Amino acid sequence: MKDSELKALVSLLDDEDGGIISHVEDKIKSLGQEIIPFLETEWESNLNPLVQSRIEDLIHVLQFELLQDRLVEWIDNEQDDLLKGLWLVATYQYPDLEYIKLKQDLEQIYYEAWLEIKPDAHPFDQVKILNSVLFSKLKFGANTKNFHSPSNSMINQVLESKKGNPISLCAVYMLVAQKLKMPIYGVNLPNLFILTYIDNTHQQFYINAFNRGLIFSRDDIDNYVAELRINPQESFFQPCDNAEIIRRTLRNLMNSFEKIGDHNKCEEVKTLLHCISNGDISGLD
Repeated sequence: MKDSELKALVSLLDDEDGGIISHVEDKIKSLGQEIIPFLETEWESNLNPLVQSRIEDLIHVLQFELLQDRLVEWIDNEQDDLLKGLWLVATYQYPDLEYIKLKQDLEQIYYEAWLEIKPDAHPFDQVKILNSVLFSKLKFGANTKNFHSPSNSMINQVLESKKGNPISLCAVYMLVAQKLKMPIYGVNLPNLFILTYIDNTHQQFYINAFNRGLIFSRDDIDNYVAELRINPQESFFQPCDNAEIIRRTLRNLMNSFEKIGDHNKCEEVKTLLHCISNGDISGLD
């Protein structure tokens, strides 16, 4: 469709006939995600608040469809790239967020840690050095004041504010640690996401990034699970995959929107979760 035809179509968005509006919106949606830049340009040049609002809604619908497609592509082919999965979650709120910007921000954190880390040190000492860099030097920490804020699930906001929830802080920690060649992975505990250090000699211990990198043992997890009065599962002690990290991040985001009463966004995030969960959105939160 030519630009002149698109402009004529968009101009009909100020019509008072609901049937015409519905037909026009369906026609625009049928053109797919490629029309988003054109709609953004039209929004900037249009002075009618009602038309702008309708254009915004159309852009959101198309961007949401694009995000669903990208998440399915990630779950099918790109799970090894955790940062990309976290970026996709963040684009729900920040559709213009650039992946390369996140990589650059993370690279800077890695560089700060690389300057301090001692590869030949004992694993405990390596973790303590990384803890010092992340939590003392760079001031990352738990967002206890706004624990249910949606920003805690947005990797760009966590990197900027240096505040997050258990899973987002663990994700930052894990991404930096793995870039440093440290065998650190996520563990899906009920009500708390943690990390485990497990090497090829099966030396294993656990790290609580929400508590400034506190190191603890399997016995501590046993005691934690006993206090919750639930049956222990092997998954409480072993690494989970990146897909489960993204699913849990989406569950947290869904719960955040529910807590603040934004039911529309809660339902949309639930839809995203269904895209990569085969219909199962139950979790351990």
